[in-house]
Amino acid sequence: MPASLMLVGAGKMGGAMLAGWLEAGLDPATTVVLDAAPSEATTRLCAARGVALNPDEPTPSRVLVLAIKPQGLDAAAPALDRLIGPETLLVSVLAGKTTADLKARLPAARAIVRAMPNLPASIGRGATGAFPNAAVTPDQRAAAGGLLAATGTAVWLDDEAAIDAVTAVSGSGPAYVFLMVEALAEAGIAAGLSPEIAGRLARATVTGAGALLEADSAEAAALRQAVTSPGGTTAAALTVLMAEDGLPALMRRAVAAAKRRAGELSG
Repeated sequence: MPASLMLVGAGKMGGAMLAGWLEAGLDPATTVVLDAAPSEATTRLCAARGVALNPDEPTPSRVLVLAIKPQGLDAAAPALDRLIGPETLLVSVLAGKTTADLKARLPAARAIVRAMPNLPASIGRGATGAFPNAAVTPDQRAAAGGLLAATGTAVWLDDEAAIDAVTAVSGSGPAYVFLMVEALAEAGIAAGLSPEIAGRLARATVTGAGALLEADSAEAAALRQAVTSPGGTTAAALTVLMAEDGLPALMRRAVAAAKRRAGELSG
C-alpha cells in the first residue's frame, strides 16, 4: 500500500476499490477521498474507517487515483492539476481516456498508470488490466501493482491500445454475467418454475460454476465438455447456444460494441 493516497471520485467503481484497499490494509489516516456528491455508503465507510472525506485544503499525495466519470474530466481538470505534485503517481480508471489525453488535461502529471478494474474489486475478486507510461518508476509500478492486486487479479499490458479490449471484456464483464443470471431465471420461469425458485437456482448455478472454474485448472471448454453427455439435455441446450448466431457470436458483437464505445470516449 502507498504511503498516502487520494481517491478522486468514489462512485460505484471508486467506492469498490476503496473498500477493497481498506480491507487489504490501506492506512485510512493517510487516505483522502474527494467526491462532489458522495453516496451514503461512501460517507459511512469514510466515517467508520477514519478516512478524510472532502477536506477543505487537500494536498498532493504519493498516489492519486482518478475515478470520476470520463465525461467530467475536462471540467475537473484545473482543480485536479493542483493536486498533483512532482512525485505523484496518477492512476486513472477512466474508460477511454488515454495517457496522452490525461497528460494534455493535467500538465502536472508525469508518471501515469492507466488501469481498468471491475466491480468485484470491492470484495477482492476484481480483474484489472493496467498500462504504465514511460515516466513510471519501478517503485511507482510496484505501488500501483500492490493497489491493483489487492482487489483481485491484475495484469500489466505492453500496449496501451489493449486497454479498450480489457474494458470490453473484464471491465464491463460483470454486467454480462448478471444479465445471464437474469436471463436464466426468466427462462426458468417460462419453463414452469416460480420466480423465487428460478432466481435462486440461476444465481447459485452461476456462482457455483464460477467457483468450480477457480478451483479446477482445466480450461472452460474442457469443463463444459465434461458436463455434456452426448444426446443429453445439456447437449440439446448447447446446440441452441452454440449455433452460428448463438452465444459466442452474440458475445463477440457485445465486446466489440463496448470496445468501440471505449475508443469513442477518448480525446
